[in-house]
Amino acid sequence: MSFVDLHSHVLYDLDDGAPDLATSIEMLDALAALGVEEQCVTPHQKAGQYLPSWDRVEQAYTQVDGARQRHHPTLRLGAENMWDHVFFERHEKGAIPAYADSLAFLVEVPPQILPPNLIERLFALRLAGRVPVLAHPERYHALWDDDTRATELRRSCVFLIDLPALAGFHGRREAKQARHFIEAGLATAVATDAHEPGDVEQAAQGLAWIAKRLGSAVADRLFGAAPRAILAGEFLE
Repeated sequence: MSFVDLHSHVLYDLDDGAPDLATSIEMLDALAALGVEEQCVTPHQKAGQYLPSWDRVEQAYTQVDGARQRHHPTLRLGAENMWDHVFFERHEKGAIPAYADSLAFLVEVPPQILPPNLIERLFALRLAGRVPVLAHPERYHALWDDDTRATELRRSCVFLIDLPALAGFHGRREAKQARHFIEAGLATAVATDAHEPGDVEQAAQGLAWIAKRLGSAVADRLFGAAPRAILAGEFLE
């Protein structure tokens, strides 16, 4: 089974991901070894911290894409959008940075508290035909041990779990929640969220956890069929 990774920071010198082109290529080597066929590159778009211009993002994408080798995954440009005023301004203009050639877009929120009207606003985007993809829901404290709220939020967006979290590399509490989302069927897909080459090995351990716990078919679906469907614009229930 070949995989599709919806979340990574492979593009260099844009955020807290790869610092240079050599690291980008090293990450692509590791992702290819993991079995990733298509790699979505999703640099942060976050006001006040990581907000590279889109021209700069596209330049980095072009350089990494031009340097990748035949055995590397194909690349698809996207962004990890913080739920902030920049996101809302772009939404008003109909210009949310989405996965290339897709109605789906990646979004994150602050971990401590869910923003006001998050569920309603995401649901409105869903009704408009978009597919909101919520990055690492296992980080959000408001969802911990609250399946009622998680289920309500899940009706408005799809849940993208970080594979390293499943393996325990983001802490015991996030591991517990990530595993619960997988086992409870609330997770839609999984991703590496790789920022450096070592993250890919951590992701491999998370994928192995799914295969051991629920079977290789579930691992293949969460890291293969489901991401493909999301990129095709399907909102997976």
